[in-house]
Amino acid sequence: LDLFCYLAKCKMTRPLLSSGHPFMKTIQVYDPPMCCSTGICGPEVDADLVNFAALLSQLSGHGVKVERYNLAQQPMAFVENVAVKALLGTGGTAVLPLIFMSGKLYLEGRYPTGAERPRFIQDALGSGSEV
Repeated sequence: LDLFCYLAKCKMTRPLLSSGHPFMKTIQVYDPPMCCSTGICGPEVDADLVNFAALLSQLSGHGVKVERYNLAQQPMAFVENVAVKALLGTGGTAVLPLIFMSGKLYLEGRYPTGAERPRFIQDALGSGSEV
């Protein structure tokens, strides 16, 4: 189930939150070193990265603030975040990707699976309803 299907089911066509809304969620993704900012380039594209990039783009369009950092391109973002720095210090780059939602660690070492995406969408949009 993708965000489009979830929003269609709930009959939501406009952005849910405007930027600056006090309840707007923030998703921060700390990716492992990749050739580009999304990792969806090169000769062998990972389908999980394509799906995750599309999901983040859709969530962003509905008022969720998305920040994405690539270790190869933005190493200072990893050093400046105390939690990320600590996790890298104990587990090395094997802990990447790290996904934070509103400042709390949400996933470590992997992207959401297809089965986890509906819950990820609900959490990002602040919805407690079933999908």
